[in-house]
Amino acid sequence: MTSTMTRRALALGLAALPVPALAQGAPALSAADKALVDKAVAYLQSLGEAKGRFVQTDPRGAVTQGALYLKRPGKARFAYDPPAGLLVVSDGALVSIHNTKLKTFESYPLGATPLNLFLAKQIRLDRGVVVTRVTRHSDGFSITARDGKRQADGQITLTFSNSPMRLLGWTVTDPQGGATRVRLSNLQPTSGLANSLFVLKDPRPRGVGRGKM
Repeated sequence: MTSTMTRRALALGLAALPVPALAQGAPALSAADKALVDKAVAYLQSLGEAKGRFVQTDPRGAVTQGALYLKRPGKARFAYDPPAGLLVVSDGALVSIHNTKLKTFESYPLGATPLNLFLAKQIRLDRGVVVTRVTRHSDGFSITARDGKRQADGQITLTFSNSPMRLLGWTVTDPQGGATRVRLSNLQPTSGLANSLFVLKDPRPRGVGRGKM
C-alpha cells in the first residue's frame, strides 16, 4: 500500500463520514424524507460511545477489516486487522494515520476532515453537506449527500437499519466514480472506553521523515 493509497483510505473510507445536513441550495426534500434525515441525525447524536467491527472494500476490490471505537465528541479509533498495518485515530484535535508497514505517520486537523461533522459535540442541520437523495429499503433507508461547497469531491451514502435503528455503513464515491464501501457489524453503544484508545503519537525518531500533511 503506497502513501497515496494510505491517504486515499483516509479520504475515501473511514474518515469520510459526514453527517447528513440540510444545506442552503439542497434539493427540496419531502416531509417524509426530512423525517428520516432527522431520525438519522438524532440516532448519530445519541452515540456518545460505541464500538463494533468494520469491513472496507476499496475501488479496486481490496478488502480490509478491523475494530471501530467512537467516543464523542471528537474521538475515534479504526484499528485495521493484520496484515493491513493501519491505525487511524482521532484524539479530538488531530486525525492521525500510522502505517506500520511503510513506517509512515500522517496527521490532519480534525476540523479539516468530514469526520469532524460526525464527531461534533452538537450535530447541526443547518451546515455541512447537501442531502441529494433519501432511499427506502425493505429493512431500512439510505441517505446520499455531498459537500455543499465542494461539489466535485464526490458523494457519500449512509445506510441505516430501522429495527433496531443502527448505522450499517457507508459508501463514498469519488469524482471518477470509484466507490469505497465500509460495512459495520455489531455497532453497539457502550461506556467506559479508555482514553488511551484515542491517543496516537508519532512512533518514529525525531528527524526521520516527521511532519504533518
